[in-house]
Parts: sequence; structure tokens; C-alpha cells
Amino acid sequence: MAYVSKETKKELAPAIKAVLAEYGVKGTIKVDHHSTLVVTLRKIPAGLFTPKEIANGDVNVYHIDTFFEGTANKFLNKLLAAMKGDKWYDNTNSMIDYFDTAWYNSIKVGEWDKPVEII
Repeated sequence: MAYVSKETKKELAPAIKAVLAEYGVKGTIKVDHHSTLVVTLRKIPAGLFTPKEIANGDVNVYHIDTFFEGTANKFLNKLLAAMKGDKWYDNTNSMIDYFDTAWYNSIKVGEWDKPVEII
């Protein structure tokens, strides 16, 4: 069963914040429903993402390499690696309806009521 605690979030936060700072991005980290680690990008530097890349608002963490190119791709892959840390695992086998992961990861570009700010 997927579960992420606030203590795990605190352990992962320094690495996540380091990746955000490296690319000049401001963001927040939270735990959603005790199962999902969420990083919301609040302010991003101009040119990091194309308008098409940020139009959706959410990043599909399973298909970063498909939908993002260049610096955005490198940033999101680094961010996802920091979010996973060394405790994350995924033993899921959807063919037999078996889902076993440490926790889910979610990257949001702004929120529905507060769009991302380009600086």
C-alpha cells in the first residue's frame, strides 16, 4: 500500500529544494492523502518550459521523456529522482492487478486557481 509520511517528506525535502534552486524554480512540497508526494512549481524562469509544455498544468511522471525536451526534461527527471530518494520502490504488476509502490509522485505546474508565475 502506498504511504508517504511527513517524516519522509522532511527527509526528501533538502534534495528536492536543491534541484529547484539549481534551476531557479520556486515550489512547494506536500503530502496528499498520505499516499502522494506532491511538488507544485510556483515560479519558473522564462525559457525553462515551452508554453505547450506548461499548458496542461500537471506533469505525467511516467512519460517525462515523451512530452518534455531539453532543459525541462533534465530538470523534471532530476526532480523526480530527488522525490523518489533511496526509499522509493515499485513492485507493481498491472497484468495481475497487483499494485505495490512505496508512494506516488506528482509534479504540478501551478494550480487550478493559481497559475504558475514566469519570472
